[in-house]
Amino acid sequence: MKKLLLALAATTMLTGLSACNQKQAEAVKLGVILGFTGPIESLTPDMAAGAELAMKEVSDSGALLDGKPVEPVRADSTCTDAAAAQAAAERLITSDKVSAIVGADCSGVTTAVLQNVAMTNGIVMISPSATSPALSDLEDNGLFFRTSPSDARQGQVIADVMKENGVNSAAITYTNNDYGKGLADSIRAAFKAAGGRVTITAAHEDGKGDYSAEVGALAQLGGDVLIVAGYLDQGGKGIIQGALDAGAFDTFVLPDGMVGDSLPAAIGAGLDGSYGTVPGTDSPGAATFGEMAEKAGFKNGPYAAESYDAAALIMLAMQAAKSTESAMLKDKVEMVANAPGEKIYPGELEKALKILADGGDVDYVGATSVELIGGGESAGNYRQILVDGGEITTTKYR
Repeated sequence: MKKLLLALAATTMLTGLSACNQKQAEAVKLGVILGFTGPIESLTPDMAAGAELAMKEVSDSGALLDGKPVEPVRADSTCTDAAAAQAAAERLITSDKVSAIVGADCSGVTTAVLQNVAMTNGIVMISPSATSPALSDLEDNGLFFRTSPSDARQGQVIADVMKENGVNSAAITYTNNDYGKGLADSIRAAFKAAGGRVTITAAHEDGKGDYSAEVGALAQLGGDVLIVAGYLDQGGKGIIQGALDAGAFDTFVLPDGMVGDSLPAAIGAGLDGSYGTVPGTDSPGAATFGEMAEKAGFKNGPYAAESYDAAALIMLAMQAAKSTESAMLKDKVEMVANAPGEKIYPGELEKALKILADGGDVDYVGATSVELIGGGESAGNYRQILVDGGEITTTKYR
């Protein structure tokens, strides 16, 4: 009888240990909601790979909350369809049980997901690429952050670049949504303040097969350059091709949504000499991330580094909060992103997790020189690009 009782006790203890280990090893799920289809679909594979690289780094370290692995769960924002993006986010939260979300990507769907899904469910979102100035003042219950800077700053940077290139007049076309309108307004105001003349500001719709009417209206009022605040895989590309075919413009200013390898590949030599801006930095962290991306088999394209940083901030905030719950980690995001603390770069997430576990502080610099200012805003840096010989080249950083 005594032996039987001892055996039962041992079995109970082993069962308890097994359950404890299972609980510790239970994966933390993070949503990755990006436009895998739609007008920026050529950019999102590298963005998702960047976020998932950070998750793998943390999983391999075994240092998050006593060894919890991290599992990415993808969902398609479409970039433009708010209803589809909201439905995808609902599935991430209610069915997949994600703890937080990397995304969304485009500003309109990000706003819809934040207001109608994330806030309702109390889920943290860190967007790598939603840049509309309207998001700066949006009520978010402390749940929304972004690792890319607002287009309020991009407008000023683009105006500076144009003046340095001797541009005195410009026409503006923008995709008819929150991102396009906010960016166009920012560029127009900054360029006018710098003494430039905006001849016309006109919206265009994505998904059309013919943009000759839009190009005709832009050409009628003309300008030294045409600023295209749109999407490289949709209407923005159509506008540029139409303008070249009509001989209306030969130099195009390309904000972030137009920067990607698919555009010069589609347009060809006619795009040479055009220039623009995209978030980026020449920091040591950026170089390290580039090497990590190459080793992992993806390109360090637009917003890939910001996606890595978005995922990293979520996981470091979890460690600081000692919880995977958004209600707890939301108050730690800015703490791990900013000074004081030991500076942390890509590839050093295990180091950061251990510092936080021991009660220390970290200052996450990451791949994009992360610095969060009021309301979860990114201070941000920009890479100035030039299309030369069918390639996107970097001319300077700002």
